[in-house]
Amino acid sequence: MRLAGKAALVTGGNSGIGRGIVHRFVAEGALVAFVGRDGAKGAKVQGEVGEKGAFIQADLAHEDQCARAVAEAVGRFGRLDIVVNNAGVGGRRSGIGPDDGPGARWQKMRGPNLDAPLFVAAYAMPHLARAGRGAIVNISSTAAVHGNWGLYTVAKAGVEALTRSLAAEGAPHGVRANGVSPGWIAIEADGANPPSGKPGGDWDLPPSLFDRMGTPAEIAAAVVFLASDEASFVTGQTLIVDGGLTITDYASLTLLRGVGAKLFPGTIDVSPKGAQS
Repeated sequence: MRLAGKAALVTGGNSGIGRGIVHRFVAEGALVAFVGRDGAKGAKVQGEVGEKGAFIQADLAHEDQCARAVAEAVGRFGRLDIVVNNAGVGGRRSGIGPDDGPGARWQKMRGPNLDAPLFVAAYAMPHLARAGRGAIVNISSTAAVHGNWGLYTVAKAGVEALTRSLAAEGAPHGVRANGVSPGWIAIEADGANPPSGKPGGDWDLPPSLFDRMGTPAEIAAAVVFLASDEASFVTGQTLIVDGGLTITDYASLTLLRGVGAKLFPGTIDVSPKGAQS
């Protein structure tokens, strides 16, 4: 177990990617305090992970609640080795209204997506330094490179810049800071409200090179690596976990389907032996 003896704080841990991270951390031997706004969801995850987990109800868009969450996690376990800043909101849960001005829109998007990881990391840094070999993992998004997501893009690009700043700040104290940038990941809410906007989640274009969305478990696997001593010489980096979404030239897909085999040097013949092409 790669996180045995470690104490972790995971924000946004009561659903989606955060819930997947909580489950994986517990399986890897960690004690996990996880933060969320919804008490019912938090109680459900608490029941799933048992005494290895500790739910903390807080709204991390506010600095005082970030400080309280860190203090409660340290109070519960007596130390803090790992922080995963996963909490955030996208366009569907931001609360932005059509009549909100630019300032109101930015405040509603910035608070949970950029302020929260900054404040949580700031209050956690002394504890991570005291624990020795501490690790911060910030969850960004491939939206950071897609300008069509507007203020969400700005906030997530800020998270990646924050990750680099925390890496520089934490290095003298043995604290590493890295990020994970997920592509389209299937979470619980997608069943009723698919990100494609279509019943059943049908897509006009595939959400990855593998023609599927990713899973919270696949993001959790990347987070475990960056949080563990296996990544002891990795800091200031953001690992993209998107099934090839950000390298895909969608305008060329039709052409590639027709002539792709002529363009690549190692095209694999997967037809049954003896089949005629």
